[in-house]
Amino acid sequence: MCGFVCFWNISDAGLAEEMIAKIAHRGPDEVHVLRHADIPTIEPPATETAFTMAHCRLSIIGPEDGAQPIHQTGDMLVANGEIYNHADLRAILGDATFETASDSETILHLFRSGRSRWVTQLDGMFAFVLITKDRIIAARDPLGIKPLYMARLGNGLVFASELKAFDGVPVDQVEAVPPGHLFDSRTGWRQWYRTPQGAAAAEPDLDINGTAQELRLVLEGAVSKWMVADVEVGSFLSGGLDSSIIAALAQKARKAQGLGPLKTFAVGTKGSPDLVAARAVAEHIGSDHYETVFTAHDVAEALPHVLYHLESADVDLVRSALPTLFAARLARAKLKAVLTGEGADELFAGYTYHHDYVDDPRALADELTRSLGTMHNINLQRVDRVTMSESLEARTPFLDRELIDFAQAIPADLKMRCTDPAAPDATGATTEKWILRKACEDLLPPDLVWRKKAQFDEGSGTVDALEEALTALIGGPVTRQSEGALYERLLRDAYRNPERILEAAGSWDADRVVA
Repeated sequence: MCGFVCFWNISDAGLAEEMIAKIAHRGPDEVHVLRHADIPTIEPPATETAFTMAHCRLSIIGPEDGAQPIHQTGDMLVANGEIYNHADLRAILGDATFETASDSETILHLFRSGRSRWVTQLDGMFAFVLITKDRIIAARDPLGIKPLYMARLGNGLVFASELKAFDGVPVDQVEAVPPGHLFDSRTGWRQWYRTPQGAAAAEPDLDINGTAQELRLVLEGAVSKWMVADVEVGSFLSGGLDSSIIAALAQKARKAQGLGPLKTFAVGTKGSPDLVAARAVAEHIGSDHYETVFTAHDVAEALPHVLYHLESADVDLVRSALPTLFAARLARAKLKAVLTGEGADELFAGYTYHHDYVDDPRALADELTRSLGTMHNINLQRVDRVTMSESLEARTPFLDRELIDFAQAIPADLKMRCTDPAAPDATGATTEKWILRKACEDLLPPDLVWRKKAQFDEGSGTVDALEEALTALIGGPVTRQSEGALYERLLRDAYRNPERILEAAGSWDADRVVA
């Protein structure tokens, strides 16, 4: 996990150093700035192709020799994220061509191979910029788990991992590189990945038990894949269904490899439901469990930090970012990488409003597909920015490409299902994430598998602690409007160009499909 800044048709190492310093929290292990002219084996470039690359590294794979920028015979690369199938790609491309153990180097050799649609062979979460002597290519993973922004500066282009890198820099047209897209200075934009459209109603002869069993196998494969690292990987554990499933599968994977217990991390206010549930899950799966209790005072102190790093003043996003921050701080004291349950709600209909779609599976399938496509500047932005503010890598195995493809093929009426409230496999008259629960019901005790969902900020006690903190900060009654106004003021105070940040923020219900 890393951060980078890249200039094309611009040679300004000083500005690159200033910009990379603003996102140095993404990679505290080492920082490198490199200009084309700094590479002795390459002739000085013509003015129109000058470039500068800056990279800050959090070493996860290939920690001994994975420094970036990577440069080989005139080509240069900076990348952020993880390529989980890098070992397979090395075998295909020929290990002799590689100079490091870094998974990122795979990107460079895939490009050089000349394979058609080479970028589609990368399996993981990533954003990268690749430069040759006369060409620049930038791309982002299918759902935008890893961030990437692009702007114009004079006649040149500037890329960076976070918006804050551009703050105070006189760039124009700052925009996010869309998920699943690639920019090529020769050919322009192209969309290399499209989220598959979700299925609606189940066919009468669908084998539901078989579907649940296959889903379980795909889940196990995703978790094992997303645990690949040269450092220890732990797991957030809120006690909710999603994080509990991930933690249980990760613990099984570690046992199968002969490794010690998984480290799990939970946060909440004193006596909060999440802490109680997380302890029960941790005891059940046998994890090495850690927890921390936060107060209204802690919330008030954390707000400016959250607003600055989150790069959004959206009320719902800020509320969920606060417990994420406390969990990230707790985990970072022990390790560099964690698994999270992000993405399960979008894949399997886990939000409260999804119950409104129980009689309209087509609309539900369309809504889930829409929400998957908007995660990059909402929940995935929260997960990335907040964990990386603490130099912690967050991994989201529910958003594995193979799992997305399989989950989108599962009919929506198996995700949000009409159920008998008295039945053991139900949470009420309608049960969210029903097929996911069925696929994993043997992993956890029934009262945990069929526990009613609570939003992270609710189950952790953040809502009550936040209201207490906001009452003191606002100096009066707390309304959604006054809360939003405070968040916007704190964000504006943190930036020289706040409008640039506010304009880029996503909206939870933008273009929502109505049931």
